[in-house]
Amino acid sequence: MRVPQPWYKSAIVYAVDVEKYADGDGDGVGDFRGLTSRLDYLSWLGVSCVWILPFHPSPRRDNGYDVTDYFQVDPRLGTLEDFSDFVKRAGERGIRVMIDLVMDHTSDQHPWFQAARRSRSSRYRDYYVWADMPSADTACQGPVFPGEQDGVWTYDDVAGAYYYHRFYAFQPNLDLANEEVRRQVDRVMDYWLCFGVAGFRMDAVPIMLGLDDPRLRKPRDPHGVLRDLRALVQRRRPDAALLGEADVEAEQIVKYFGDDDELNMLFNFLLNNWLWLALAQERKEPLLRVLEQLPAATSAGQWVNFLRNLDELNLGWLSDEDRDFVLQRFSPDPATHIYGRGARGRLAPLLGGDRRRIELAFSLILTLPGTPMLPYGDEIGLGEDLSLPGREAARTIMQWSAGRNAGFSDAPRGRLVRKPASGDPFGFRKVNVEDERADAGSLLNAVRELLVARRDNEEFGLGSWHVLPTDTSAVLAHRCNWKDGIVLAVHNLCGNERRCELDLRDQQGRRLDDLLAAGQHTLDDGWFHLTLPPYGFRWFRVVGERLAGNRPCVYGR
Repeated sequence: MRVPQPWYKSAIVYAVDVEKYADGDGDGVGDFRGLTSRLDYLSWLGVSCVWILPFHPSPRRDNGYDVTDYFQVDPRLGTLEDFSDFVKRAGERGIRVMIDLVMDHTSDQHPWFQAARRSRSSRYRDYYVWADMPSADTACQGPVFPGEQDGVWTYDDVAGAYYYHRFYAFQPNLDLANEEVRRQVDRVMDYWLCFGVAGFRMDAVPIMLGLDDPRLRKPRDPHGVLRDLRALVQRRRPDAALLGEADVEAEQIVKYFGDDDELNMLFNFLLNNWLWLALAQERKEPLLRVLEQLPAATSAGQWVNFLRNLDELNLGWLSDEDRDFVLQRFSPDPATHIYGRGARGRLAPLLGGDRRRIELAFSLILTLPGTPMLPYGDEIGLGEDLSLPGREAARTIMQWSAGRNAGFSDAPRGRLVRKPASGDPFGFRKVNVEDERADAGSLLNAVRELLVARRDNEEFGLGSWHVLPTDTSAVLAHRCNWKDGIVLAVHNLCGNERRCELDLRDQQGRRLDDLLAAGQHTLDDGWFHLTLPPYGFRWFRVVGERLAGNRPCVYGR
């Protein structure tokens, strides 16, 4: 008897910034009532899991990642009852809800930090990392946002000491070496699991555990902390999952899966970087190289593939030369660059609004090994607002219609949390859900077709993958095997038509059914010849009986 596979291996994850998505009470700020009103849209789109960005009370100096109360909902976004209703109604539509767990740092306005700075004898003093005079060690890690922060230590006049922060100075790092802090993490997770959430996206896991800075004391067993959190989650809700942000080397990242007893999922930063290089170079070699180097996920583990972070395209793993090449190709304006490692644009503008390339990019993350994650709005080609500072540029409001305030809110324009984009190729009168949903040939309907096909063909998420050799550097072909099913994906990465042939002699006599268009192809001799248009792609399923004596598959991994 086969063991059922974890739900997240065949999921479609959709990331939502509640504040920017839909306003349900007319005050100009997105909220949980607004998000709940859009659940039918998410169900129609094919989403099976919504990842909610931080929604707790916060000064919102860093989009809610500066938390002041882990047990409440920001009043601007609604109430605990609104949140609970959203989770319930999402579940009725088969949509799971994951939330952000931001406990590598707090806001400097959090009561813990305020108590810590007022007294050295406070129990909360040891919740944070302090130094009377920190040493200047240039070999140690610097700030996460270079250019916006000068260092990782800030002097506090009230405390009479320096406190440590890898992010902004208003986000002091918590000390997970303190057992009491770890118990607080347990309390937070236990609390939200009671609302029925399906798991947590864990922010900055290596920083949270102090693993990337030798100046810090570490928990006695850092990975034991993750094992304890995984055990707690499984006791409360056996099917809940932990999704980790661990942007580390290939040989280190797989350790965060543990022996299927730490994180369930990990963002695939390495694949993301080399995928963009492959798109820029219009050849498959960068993708083949990273897929060969990437460690296999554990039996219950899963990579999560994405095209950009929520608010930046981070190309930090590429060489300077390769990174410059990608930026020159997709984001040549220096005003769009950020932190010396990437760009702050959204997907559609990065790809020049070229429908062919946008759909190609979606197809790649939907068919390469892992679970796809889409930031809200990318499915319609949402643009950015480069007049906003830094990473704020990508946090634009969702564009629902060509009407007032892009259908986001009934509030007066001056009260909107963000003004809708207008007057450019990605403005709300040209790019919005209502018009695109009514247009059978729109980007939204094309993306929906891909998402539905991905959910209907779970081999892409569950199966073992094998590279199929092609005689052209621009065409990437691979197959995924799961149980008795086989699916294929073929992608042309270049702007010219390409012909190729695939060796499928181990499937001789069977048939290929086109998954994205009507059509069937018989593998009479086991060779499949096809022509792909510029930036074109095809998905197929192998069906029918094999001929006797055909040879086994020997390709790839």
